[in-house]
Amino acid sequence: MTDCKSALCVIGAGSYGTSLAVSVASKGLNVTLWDRKPERVLHMQKEGENRFYLPGIKFPKTLKLTSNLSEALKDSTTILLVVPSHTFKDILKQILPFLTPKHRLAWATKGLDRDSGELLSVAASEVIPFNMPMAALSGPTFARELALGLPTAIAVAGTDAEFISELCNLMHTPTFRIYECPDFIGLQLGGAIKNVIAIAAGLSDGLGYGANARTALITRGLAEMIRLGVSLGATERGFMGLSGLGDLILTCTDNQSRNRRFGVMLGQGLQASEALEKIGQVVEGYTMTKTLHKLILSMDMDLQMPICSELYEVLYNGKSGSQAAHDLLARSLKSE
Repeated sequence: MTDCKSALCVIGAGSYGTSLAVSVASKGLNVTLWDRKPERVLHMQKEGENRFYLPGIKFPKTLKLTSNLSEALKDSTTILLVVPSHTFKDILKQILPFLTPKHRLAWATKGLDRDSGELLSVAASEVIPFNMPMAALSGPTFARELALGLPTAIAVAGTDAEFISELCNLMHTPTFRIYECPDFIGLQLGGAIKNVIAIAAGLSDGLGYGANARTALITRGLAEMIRLGVSLGATERGFMGLSGLGDLILTCTDNQSRNRRFGVMLGQGLQASEALEKIGQVVEGYTMTKTLHKLILSMDMDLQMPICSELYEVLYNGKSGSQAAHDLLARSLKSE
């Protein structure tokens, strides 16, 4: 697929970026993994693992580590960004001087641009001055399970059919299956909004509201996801696959999800700052709730997203979780 030294360059050595790099390198392919901190790269090289994010997961011999962006991007024409959504655009600007028309860009970042509320594909197009094949990976994936080789399936969508096909073949392993998705907008929105709904589901469980309430939040959260997506050009069908419903169920129901755990802690009485500190990693849904709220307000239509709106009030305006639940249930009755 490429004459370069590495089949893939992964930008971002957090838990998910590391697991994706390990997964591809486990096939015997050369993979470059970039981290912004030289001292962290030295520790990983010495220990043969990412002890902070994925302790106990040993690196394949074909995995190369670096903190030098120029070196990383020179090694491969296929780039996979796996960074928090609020740094996505900044990282793109950092790698821009090293990009050539031969590069292809993919990302496994789930979210929207923090400042504008734009899809990451739009944000990327604004940074990169030439027409580059782009794709996004999204779906129900916990990093440790993927790195351990446990069965996992996700979806990919993008702007170039040939690149999507090559990316599927590159990422596929005997335990990691990649499905092509025709809805680029829906795939990106599903990965962003599900983190917000997962906080709400965790909050409900932390308050002790039970399985009935959790299931209702997931189901009505999906309805909100579809409502926003269709208004932005996605298809309803696009939210019924791995990157929509699949990722939503996973993130709302398993405590490996940082977003769900964050919500549970809020329901148990912790302040947002305390819960974030206790988790110790990025909780995408926290900032995404504010970004999503701004996006909804900016749209010239009466877009009803009560779960997302009530969660915003809890996270940023001091509303109690129990009052938010009361107000959701007190809304006027309507058809499903």
